[in-house]
Amino acid sequence: MAYADKLPATEQLLASIARDFSPAVFANSLGAEDMVLTDLIAKLGLGIEIFSLDTGRLPAETYTLLQQVGERYPSHPVTVYFPQTAATEQYVREHGINGFYQSVEQRKACCAVRKIEPLKRALAGRQAWITGLRRQQSLTRVDLADREFDADNGLWKFNPLIEWTEAEVWEYLRAHDVPYNALHDQHYPSIGCAPCTRAISMGEDVRAGRWWWENPDSKECGLHLKASPLRRPGS
Repeated sequence: MAYADKLPATEQLLASIARDFSPAVFANSLGAEDMVLTDLIAKLGLGIEIFSLDTGRLPAETYTLLQQVGERYPSHPVTVYFPQTAATEQYVREHGINGFYQSVEQRKACCAVRKIEPLKRALAGRQAWITGLRRQQSLTRVDLADREFDADNGLWKFNPLIEWTEAEVWEYLRAHDVPYNALHDQHYPSIGCAPCTRAISMGEDVRAGRWWWENPDSKECGLHLKASPLRRPGS
């Protein structure tokens, strides 16, 4: 099992976050990486809260997984945050229900309403948040560190799986029989909102199915952009 060499460091990092950065939260987007972290947090019995963002446009398979997670890990229930109704209705009135197809700006405006604002509520009052980001995922993530200070949200951000490969993630999921999104078996390696996600073809980048009508260097929703400088420990 290739992941076994990286597992101790990942477990130690998670334990140190729970110990030294309480209250800490884990942003579970219900992707494959996030299911690894959910399983580890629950098995280690860590005092790390778990939350997820329901944008109102998620695939049915994602909602099914969310229910499975609740049944599998009752010790760590997932708190779900929703967009503000008024802001969502205003976006739809101004741009249309699928206005995000019209331009990068309109797509990012939709993400701001459905993801960024709920995220800020989820992070309020926390000392740290945890993500399932990996360097291998996309061009926009190759320079990420395993820990950074998120100046935009005023707390530390940790990426415990930053060095894991896609193969290692799946080795862990299968070895521990961890539930995952059924869309992964239909060539959806990266899953977001239903209208913004498609299956990929052999040889395509793993995030090619996200916002496929845009250039690769713009393919972030804003949750993980370095909009303001992030400082690394000791810098």
